[in-house]
Amino acid sequence: MSFSGGVESDFMKLVTFPDFKKPNLINFAGTDFLSFRNSLINYAKAVYPGEYEYFVESDLGMMFLELAAYVGSVVSLKADMLANENFLATARQRSSVKKLLELIGVRLRGPISSVAQAKLDFNNDPGYVGTFGPTGSPPFSEQTVIIPAQSRIIETISAEDGGSLNFTLYKVIDGLIEPLSNSQGNLELIPKTEGLGTNKAIFENLVIQEGSLVKESGDFAATEGLKSIELQQFPVAEQSVQVFITDSELNTGGTYTEVDNIYFASGATDKVFEVIYDDSYKATIVFGDGVTGESPSNSASYTVLYRVGGGSRGNISVNSINQDISDAYGSLLGPTYPATGVLTNTSKGVGGSNSETLEHAKKYAPLTFRRQDRLVTLLDYTTFANTFIGNFGTAGKATAVVRKAFATANTIDIYILEKASDIQLQKATTNFKTELLTAINEKKMATDEVVLVDGLIRTLDLITTIKIDKIEELNQEQIKIKVRDKILNYMSIDNRDFGQELNISELNREIFEVDEVRFSSITNLDQNVPVDFNEIIQLNNIVILVELLD
Repeated sequence: MSFSGGVESDFMKLVTFPDFKKPNLINFAGTDFLSFRNSLINYAKAVYPGEYEYFVESDLGMMFLELAAYVGSVVSLKADMLANENFLATARQRSSVKKLLELIGVRLRGPISSVAQAKLDFNNDPGYVGTFGPTGSPPFSEQTVIIPAQSRIIETISAEDGGSLNFTLYKVIDGLIEPLSNSQGNLELIPKTEGLGTNKAIFENLVIQEGSLVKESGDFAATEGLKSIELQQFPVAEQSVQVFITDSELNTGGTYTEVDNIYFASGATDKVFEVIYDDSYKATIVFGDGVTGESPSNSASYTVLYRVGGGSRGNISVNSINQDISDAYGSLLGPTYPATGVLTNTSKGVGGSNSETLEHAKKYAPLTFRRQDRLVTLLDYTTFANTFIGNFGTAGKATAVVRKAFATANTIDIYILEKASDIQLQKATTNFKTELLTAINEKKMATDEVVLVDGLIRTLDLITTIKIDKIEELNQEQIKIKVRDKILNYMSIDNRDFGQELNISELNREIFEVDEVRFSSITNLDQNVPVDFNEIIQLNNIVILVELLD
């Protein structure tokens, strides 16, 4: 037998790749479809060089490789997303941010109702200004005027979307909304001290707040350790919940006050409650346990008034409401002899805004946790003023500075503006300043002197020119909407601070995130717009021009 010089055996099949070396071929850096696909191809070539050699798109083997790459990329993305949702800085889902903030005792704010000054005039009702009721009855003007709870709801139309809109009538005492003082939820007016005009028939110590008034009553179960009330309707507007407890046995009855956290109660007799919201802003009222905050007795009953609604759609114009309230009555005569008054709003409805944005929550929630319910540093004062929601449901925009003058080292000036809507600021009202200063004085250092100062608004018009491909000509209106949304987001109240200049490059980068935009420029500005420390830029008008590229 002679040797031919050839080897008949298949070397590629006889030589196998050791199992312990296979992990070295895995590309752990792959995260997307193409990297997974290429890694799988390289692995197959190295481990199965003889078994599979046909790497073309139409082959069945390539189909299985790409399906594996597809599954790998989806799983990888899900893992990244889940990891991101575990950290406040990278979380995008509202539910994730909400749960993370709950770990530090901070909650996302819900929708805020707009508020407007109101006037109630009974001058056109002869029963009010003249003889009223049976012969010999005391004049209506010498009685207490009672407006039933159901008559406090005012109906109108939203200018924003044309839908139905409800407001609720409240009485104001010393700049604050009157606490719920009776289990019926009636509104009581006193003509002798509160009425205006010759007949004391006009009342202007009133406000209307957006949202439909809801009244719920019930009894506490004797088996409840920690008393709570689950409200049935939602979304519940911020700062709208009023609670009145009736208790004939123990001294736990009366009006209860809402606090951000029940653990802020200073003792066992503090009549306070906390409102806990779910993702849909359905609310649960939680009372103290008898050690931290008063706990209503097992035999007590409750009355809860709250509003359902909130949002920017409640920002109405002056005198847009002109409605009769026809079943007011005198306290001595009763509802048998009703009187009719005309209710009008004497100011614009402002302050209505949608639920707190994630950007605002991410910015201020860690700072709120850091200040620990007391005000020491300038950052504490700034954080508190920017997260404070007043008794009327309004919020503000503020910055705190130390006054630089002789012998004023402990004088802190807080420059404050009030939110008129999600995109507009206004000069802070006296009521809002009073509420904010009162809240600050309860938490500040005893040696600090706090002064509220009006901030300044710098309004700005923007003319933007964008260039798009000619093939997108038919879609230019949709592209303009996308660009407009980018500009509004960049210039939104939550994304602007006092003393923050308008940076043209940053704004253009925001616009470039619209895929169809090839180039953009701010036509009416040739340089950045600086502002002083007590000024904030607010967008006035936007004009978007479109140029087509061949």
